[in-house]
Amino acid sequence: MPTQFSFNSLKHIATITVMASAFTVQAAEIATDPGDYVPLPEGVNLGILYAQYTTRDEVYANGDKQPVNAGLDTTIGLARFVHYTDIGGVIVDPQIIVPFGKVDLKEPIGGLDATSETGVGDPLVGATAWFVNDPDSQQWFGLSGFASLPVGQYDEDKGPVNIGENRWKGIFQAGYVKGFGDHWMVDLIGEYSVYGDNDDFLGFRREQEDSQSIQAHFRYLFSQQTHVALSYYQDFGGETTVGGAEQDDELERNRWLATFATFPAPTIQLQVQAGQDIDVENGFKEDSRVNFRILKVF
Repeated sequence: MPTQFSFNSLKHIATITVMASAFTVQAAEIATDPGDYVPLPEGVNLGILYAQYTTRDEVYANGDKQPVNAGLDTTIGLARFVHYTDIGGVIVDPQIIVPFGKVDLKEPIGGLDATSETGVGDPLVGATAWFVNDPDSQQWFGLSGFASLPVGQYDEDKGPVNIGENRWKGIFQAGYVKGFGDHWMVDLIGEYSVYGDNDDFLGFRREQEDSQSIQAHFRYLFSQQTHVALSYYQDFGGETTVGGAEQDDELERNRWLATFATFPAPTIQLQVQAGQDIDVENGFKEDSRVNFRILKVF
C-alpha cells in the first residue's frame, strides 16, 4: 500500500469508486440506447463506435454535497460488434464490447492525488435472446447476459482512476418494447449486476454488493429512419467494502438523456445524445454528458 494513503482516507476515496471507474461511471453497467431491444433479422451484422464525454465537479455523500474542490472528466470510446443469428427459432445476437479512453481526476480528493489514466478497458462478451419477436403487434421481449473480463489496463496504485477494474462482472438484463401506432414506442429494461472482488485496490481488497438498474426510453418516430427519444435511468445498491470496512456508498442515482438518431444512408446510422444526473446519493454528480454513436449495418 502506498504510504500516502491511510485506512481512514480510504473511507473518503471509496465513496467515489463506482463513479470514478471508467466503465461504471455511467448510470448502469450497460446503459442501453432507445431501440436496442428491437432485434434485426438473422445474418445482419453491426459495427458500432461510441464516443462519450462527461464532466463532474460535485461530490455527494449520503445525499449531501461535500464542501470539496472536485473534478472528474471521462472521455470514453466503445467499439462494439454484433451478429444476429437464429438458434432454434429464437433470434440471438452474440457480441463483444471493448471500452477505451481516458479518466482524468482533476483535483486531489480523499487523499488521492490528481491523476489520469488512459488505455483499453475490460471487454464485455454476451448476447440477447428474443423470446417475443412480433413486429405485427409491435412487441419484443429479450433476455441478456454479459461477462466483463478483467484483462483491461489497471494500475493498483490509482485505485478508482482506471480504465480496467481488475475484477469479473456479470450483467443480466430483461428488455420489453411496445409500439403504439405509427410513431410512439416505449422501451423498458431491468438490469441486475454481480461483482467479483478486486484483490489489489490501493493495497486492499475491494468487494461490491449486487446492483440493479431500471432504464426507460420513450421514442417518437418521425419515420423508419429518424427518431427522437427521452430516456431515464435509475440505479440502486452496489455498496462497496474496502479492506473489510463497509463504505456506505450505495449508488442511489438517476439521470435523464435526450436522443436524436437518423439514417443518412441506408446502412449508416448517426446518433447524438445529451443529458445529466438528476440526483446522486453518493459519488460524483454528472454536470453534463454528450454521447455520439455511428452504426454500420453489413
